[in-house]
Amino acid sequence: MSQQAPNRHGTAAVGVGFYGNSEANDGVYQLLYSLDNANHTFSGIDALVSGTTQKMEMDLEQHLARLSEIFAARADYLQALKFLQQMAGSIIAQLSGVPVWTEVTAQLTQLADQTGYVEYYRWLSYLLLFVLDLLICLIACLGLAKRSRCLLALMLCCGLLALILSWTSLAVDTAAAVGTSDFCAAPDSFILNITEGQLSTEVTRYYLHCSQSVSSPFQQALTVFQRSLTAMQTQVGDLLQFAVPVFPMAENDLLSIQLLLNSSESSLHQLTALLDCRGLHKDYLDALAGVCYDGIEGLLYLGLFSLLVVLAFSCMIRAGPLAWEHVTAGGAPWGSRDRDYDDIDDDDPFNPQARRIAAHFPSRGQLHSYCSYSSGLGSQTSLQPPAQTISNAPVSEYMNQAVLFGGNPRYENTPLIGRGSPPPTYSPSMRATYLSVADEHLRYYGNDLPA
Repeated sequence: MSQQAPNRHGTAAVGVGFYGNSEANDGVYQLLYSLDNANHTFSGIDALVSGTTQKMEMDLEQHLARLSEIFAARADYLQALKFLQQMAGSIIAQLSGVPVWTEVTAQLTQLADQTGYVEYYRWLSYLLLFVLDLLICLIACLGLAKRSRCLLALMLCCGLLALILSWTSLAVDTAAAVGTSDFCAAPDSFILNITEGQLSTEVTRYYLHCSQSVSSPFQQALTVFQRSLTAMQTQVGDLLQFAVPVFPMAENDLLSIQLLLNSSESSLHQLTALLDCRGLHKDYLDALAGVCYDGIEGLLYLGLFSLLVVLAFSCMIRAGPLAWEHVTAGGAPWGSRDRDYDDIDDDDPFNPQARRIAAHFPSRGQLHSYCSYSSGLGSQTSLQPPAQTISNAPVSEYMNQAVLFGGNPRYENTPLIGRGSPPPTYSPSMRATYLSVADEHLRYYGNDLPA
């Protein structure tokens, strides 16, 4: 069994694994990016709510206390200050209805940190596994090319290790894909269950669905906030217009209150934008796309990689003993060359196998063939040998030429009967045999040869 096919399957599996690992990594980092955006939104909401509440409770109260001392002689101005205090209390009451996202933000931050940590080592582990698989394929090729038993033994050990790791990764990928698929089948229900004790169902559904048919649960609070600010700004403007000419010392406090209300109005616009469902819903959809599309696709490709590696290394380990026997025997690759010469005559001088046998059994090479001579005796009329006589000069000439151009004369063991000239090169013993046979042949047919 050839190991080239398992090697090709192994390298193809590594290519599939690289693609799956990249897709899974992209999906996870898209999830982390969405979680980071959601955390930024939640942190911004908490910062705006806490900042506005602090302004209304502390900064505004300090200014109102000083103005109460200044306007102590005017009951109408004191009534205006009391109105401002009531409006500030209404704003604080409305802001208290906005959910506090501190705990949710902490949980999402922890989830993002753990996911990023696990993903980094998962990606790195698969990368090392890919490198290990490629090295095993390279070791297998080198072991077969060099016929090294050490490399083959190393390949078998590493292949067994890679096989165990591949089975483990296949189990982990399958479990992760099944669990992720269960979550992606009904993600809204899963999120409603885990946020049941932290957020109201109305708020959670508002961000999960984000449809025009569903009204914002913060709409009333934001409307009251806007109306209260407008009334307070109107009241402060009247005091600046009518009270400052009578009480010049109240101007600084009234201007500070006006700046505070303007900054609160800016915070209101930012809070309205952050509480809108479109931003968080987009982050939610991006996270689902990363997990349920890229993530699951990557896990499936990684599972396919593990399966292909298991099949490739199983075949490789199965073919290992055959390769070991071949390398130990030291024969030609898989015995193909010997099988190619099984149907060739062993006495054929041009048969490589016969030449190898002759090298091991030198006595066999001394047997001379007289097939040409026997065939000539069977058909006397058809055989027309040459008329010229044979001398020793051509033999020496051919042997000298062989020594001149080849370095060493080559000797053939089969005499060529019936030729007018000796073979290109001839051994001394075969030269004598050739001349004696030729002389006998000429004496036998001497009377029938033409003049």
